[in-house]
Amino acid sequence: MAIREKVFNIIISSFKRHGAETIDTPVFELKETLMGKYGEDSKLIYDLKDQGGELLSLRYDLTVPFARYLAMNKITNIKRYHIAKVYRRDNPAMTRGRYREFYQCDFDIAGQYDPMIPDAECLKIVHEILSALDLGDFRIKVNDRRILDGMFAVCGVPDDKFRTVCSSVDKMDKMLWEDVKNEIVKEKGLPEKVADQIGEYVRVQAGGMELAEKLLADPKLCESEAACAGLTDIKLLFTYLQIFKVTDKVVFDLSLARGLDYYTGVIYEAVLTPLTGRGGVGGTGGGEEPVGVGSVAGGGRYDGLVGMFDAKGRNVPCVGVSIGIERIFSIMEQKAEASAEKVRTTETQVLIASAQKNLLEERLRLATELWDAGIKAEVVYKRNPKLLSQLQHCEDTGVPLVAILGEQELRDGTVKLRNVASREEVDVSRADLVAEVKKRSS
Repeated sequence: MAIREKVFNIIISSFKRHGAETIDTPVFELKETLMGKYGEDSKLIYDLKDQGGELLSLRYDLTVPFARYLAMNKITNIKRYHIAKVYRRDNPAMTRGRYREFYQCDFDIAGQYDPMIPDAECLKIVHEILSALDLGDFRIKVNDRRILDGMFAVCGVPDDKFRTVCSSVDKMDKMLWEDVKNEIVKEKGLPEKVADQIGEYVRVQAGGMELAEKLLADPKLCESEAACAGLTDIKLLFTYLQIFKVTDKVVFDLSLARGLDYYTGVIYEAVLTPLTGRGGVGGTGGGEEPVGVGSVAGGGRYDGLVGMFDAKGRNVPCVGVSIGIERIFSIMEQKAEASAEKVRTTETQVLIASAQKNLLEERLRLATELWDAGIKAEVVYKRNPKLLSQLQHCEDTGVPLVAILGEQELRDGTVKLRNVASREEVDVSRADLVAEVKKRSS
């Protein structure tokens, strides 16, 4: 839990630094609220039925409930974060951070703004959080649903097959292109020629603004107005990302699809580079490398979702990101186990100990003084504990300081303050103890 608290603090600090407020939504929704929003993943939704026969479902993510919240409360402008549990009927894989009940940490910007400014800030936040967590090198893949839809159109994919083919392409971080192609042809029913044309695009080496410029000059792709609009926005996005100083970690990758149906524009996904399967640095652009833990963050723009819950169909443009917190926990816990460094599970600054018997009341009085002054302090819950066992408690739990009371110290109005690591001891006036503990703990 100490590792989890550290991770949550880093994430929440970043969200607040960017001006977000927090909200909460119910853990379950009407089933009709969730259905039809997640593509092929809709089968992973947990269904409930209350005593009155109303059909309910546990929330699959925090985005759809957020959109419903905006519509119901007629909110057209908000920057929010939400950290809560979601539920999926998935096959658990604990070593990869995949569970049926798990936390999501979401940041979203809702409102009508100029293109790509909020989108770029979301990517900046991902960069900030992953850098602060020190998980290792990472890459943030970006693409645009309009580019994908335009690409599918010029390759000959029927309109009603866009989303299902998108779900197949989204598997390129887990499967070889030949397996993805086989799924597109045999399961999705598209001609092999169409699949081959899709493959020519999605296996292009990931890049940056220069790749967007190259694709804008592609006469076939530019037959699609949607693709041209998406590519123009990707160029603008990279302009802002250069200002935010994050382009060293961001790549434009045509194989990135993200299978959720509600995305309408820019989409992105962050992966640790040793585990990268989609293009980018160390990648092949075609999903040829295996992935261990999967993505650690993802998101995108969903301009049409709020309108689905508004009686008059009024839309609120939104863009957001979700941090894959359980996968991050898995990585950090494995790193902690592999290192010799002991993880502290408490924040106790000082243990109040006694060197002699019958000093329980004095220890409790000193503890009260320290607590009232805002110091994080502990006492051992025994009347006459041995000094050695009290010091051992500090060694075991990582408490850095011990305030030792004895009869001589009580007569002199002092406390013997011991540094557990160095075993150095100094006599401190009782009146100065709070200041000394604060100084040594800073």
